Amino acid sequence: MTTAWPARLAAALVRASIARPRLVLLLSLLLGAWSCWVVATRFAMDTDVVNLFPPDLPWRQTEEAMDAAFPNRTDVIAVVLDARTPDEADRAAARLAEALSTRKALFHSVSRPGAEPFFRQSALLFLEEKEVQAATERIIAAQPLLGTLAADPSLRGLGKALELLAEGLRRGEGDRALTAPALAALTAAAQQAAAGKVAPVDWAALFTGQASDPSMRRRFLLLRPVPDYSALAPIADAIETVRAEARRLGLTEENGIRVRLTGDLVMGDEEFSTVFGGAIAENILSLLSVALLLWLGLRSGRLIFPILGTLVLGLPITAAFGLLVVGPFNPLSIAFAVLFIGFGVDFGIQYAVCLREQRHRLQDQPLPAALIAAAGTAGEGIALAALALGVGFLAFLPTDYRGLSELGLIAAAGMLIAVLISLTTLPAWLVFTRPKAEKEGVGYAMLAPLDSWLARHARGVAAAALLVGVGCVLALPLLRFDTNPLNLRNPHTEAVSTFRELMRNLDTTPNTLEALAADLPAAEALARRLEALPEVADTLTLPSYVPQDQAPKLALIRDAADLLGPTLELPETEPPPDDSAAAGALVKAGTALREVAAPLSQALLRLAEGGPAGRARLAAALLPGLQDTLATLRLALQAAPVTVETLPESLKRDWIAADGRARVEIRPRDLSDRAEAMAAFAAAVRRVAPAASGTAISVQASSATIQRSFLVAGTLATGLTVLLLLVALRSWRLSLLALAPLALAGLLTLVTCILIGMPLNLANIIALPLLFAQGVAFDIYYVAAWRHGERRLLPSSLTRAVLYSALTNGTAFGTLALSNHPGTASMGVLLTMSLLYALVAVMLTLPALLPLFAEPVGRAAPTPPGAESAG
Repeated sequence: MTTAWPARLAAALVRASIARPRLVLLLSLLLGAWSCWVVATRFAMDTDVVNLFPPDLPWRQTEEAMDAAFPNRTDVIAVVLDARTPDEADRAAARLAEALSTRKALFHSVSRPGAEPFFRQSALLFLEEKEVQAATERIIAAQPLLGTLAADPSLRGLGKALELLAEGLRRGEGDRALTAPALAALTAAAQQAAAGKVAPVDWAALFTGQASDPSMRRRFLLLRPVPDYSALAPIADAIETVRAEARRLGLTEENGIRVRLTGDLVMGDEEFSTVFGGAIAENILSLLSVALLLWLGLRSGRLIFPILGTLVLGLPITAAFGLLVVGPFNPLSIAFAVLFIGFGVDFGIQYAVCLREQRHRLQDQPLPAALIAAAGTAGEGIALAALALGVGFLAFLPTDYRGLSELGLIAAAGMLIAVLISLTTLPAWLVFTRPKAEKEGVGYAMLAPLDSWLARHARGVAAAALLVGVGCVLALPLLRFDTNPLNLRNPHTEAVSTFRELMRNLDTTPNTLEALAADLPAAEALARRLEALPEVADTLTLPSYVPQDQAPKLALIRDAADLLGPTLELPETEPPPDDSAAAGALVKAGTALREVAAPLSQALLRLAEGGPAGRARLAAALLPGLQDTLATLRLALQAAPVTVETLPESLKRDWIAADGRARVEIRPRDLSDRAEAMAAFAAAVRRVAPAASGTAISVQASSATIQRSFLVAGTLATGLTVLLLLVALRSWRLSLLALAPLALAGLLTLVTCILIGMPLNLANIIALPLLFAQGVAFDIYYVAAWRHGERRLLPSSLTRAVLYSALTNGTAFGTLALSNHPGTASMGVLLTMSLLYALVAVMLTLPALLPLFAEPVGRAAPTPPGAESAG
């Protein structure tokens, strides 16, 4: 039988390399050094995930149109501040915003939603009429206390107010039900101050009777950072600055204030930190495991170290190619390194195991003869596997998923580089390490009975494989694809857990959609149509900030203002008290309250008798909130009619673009992150507003782009691989037989995903083309051996090479399953499963399928090219 051209080419490369081994090694080292210099001087990353998709995709264009119309709403960090009282949250947000506003190099802008005076002045107008009436009546009832406190908002004024309250209660005046909450809150604050703690009082709740819920004690900052997309964590400096300023200002949980950061940018940074944070440990474990498996498979340091050396050499060469030809790496293309290690070591293993076998067969021949003979024997399989891998990766190029297409080009180049150095640098290196001759064969004689059994029962094995395949196909409709990128992230990180918490509240959910209308009337008309959809909870436009039924509410507020205006505007007549004056006021208040509020009386007297620190803590708990609440009351009682025209300009800019177009915000009825609910919401809104954009739409559209890319790449890779095999093997039967076990392995992998409840997602889907690539390589090695006349496949040395290649790759990829990042972990699990199934399918089906279906070939194995003259 005529030796195939890949085998002849491989033998020629090895013959030329070992003829001048020093020159080959010198040139290899120089190329490696130059590549390291390129990587060191030109290495760059583009971690902007938006750039993974071409800008001409329709959903990208709608997003960019919205971003251009409202640039201040894009790429923001949401800082969530939770405090013990609303006024404490206001002060914390204001202080942090002021501190961050000076950091111009890190932040384009810093804003506080809802902090405009308009919202404080119109606060009562946004309540229901009954709530306004109750609040104004309660404020009016507190007029005597308000007057005293407004005149002297200090511990001295508080003491006087409590004396008046105690006197009124002793006389039976006033409503004890109204004063009880205030006395209880002041008692708690005083007791905590005496115990060494600061417990702020919610004065607004005391005056209005409306207890604050957690959302009322929460404030937001929206920061537009200046990202550095050349770094793995583009906004790491901005995030650390926010945290550092919060600590400097005392905005910590120990002080009752919780500061959290979330948003797509923050989650992306956390994700990269999670992935790359564990990458070092995972890579070290992977390298140690690969070294152990190489030792078990090759049993010779003279073989292992050259193989590892060629891997170390090929990695910077491939990286330099990527930087020079493609440009900065993206979050997907950087994975070329894992692929190069996983697949590149395969060629070295195949060649080294075949060399061991040739050293056994040609014991009376010198090492160069074995090196050339090994190339002639394994060369066809290695060359075809490399070409199949390269073709499979190049199939990614025409897809719309830029991250995947760039990965495909770099990985394909890496396969070519790996096979070239495996057939040039590796044999040249082996000339100097001089592997010893083998006394025994390196195959697995114990597998001979299994090999014979499979051949004898070929029809039964083929039928069983067919039945298993058909069963798997029937189960495929149960396979789920999770399109929610949030499920790929660690749910326990601050950004993700905060995002999910906000998502469950209609007023704070980030899973909203947006649409642009020609003008404000058109926006209102569009909003009405959208609100009619069952998937939509409500919509917001600029007029949503105009309160309803203002007339009766304004009347109630004016009545209260007429009664309370002079009281609240009474100027302070006394200078702030010193500590002794404050202590004296607390003594008088405590004594007056002894009969009507004993717990508060005891706490005040204890503070009066104690040191200044206790009174300072009481002042910190009561006075800032009191002063803020008095200021808010003064402003709220000045409420005026609100129209669209009178709304603040800063608010208008959030809803009306510079060219007059108006924004409509659409909020979902289903506040979960279920992919089905998000898809239904997005589809319903797009039927009414085709140009809508937002998270639900971008998630669905990007997922569809990714799935379509993998479908296109898979179809192209299959077709090109079949064509490659036809050209190389010149046989339809052998070409199809090379793919049959791979198809079975893929089906078994997908059905296992169904059985263990692991859906395909945007991360682990990349395992499928990798399964194809590696599975094709395994199949080709056996088919090429069969074509060369090898009939005892399982006992041959090839099985040792394939087995340890699979175990090495499985170990390298399997360490990903240990990652704390759910997406990476699921990819590791799927890769490990797929490699296992590929190995099992190849070893248990090809020994049966080849005798049953392959074209008859001569029984005698041909002489490896070059062996006859190697000596």
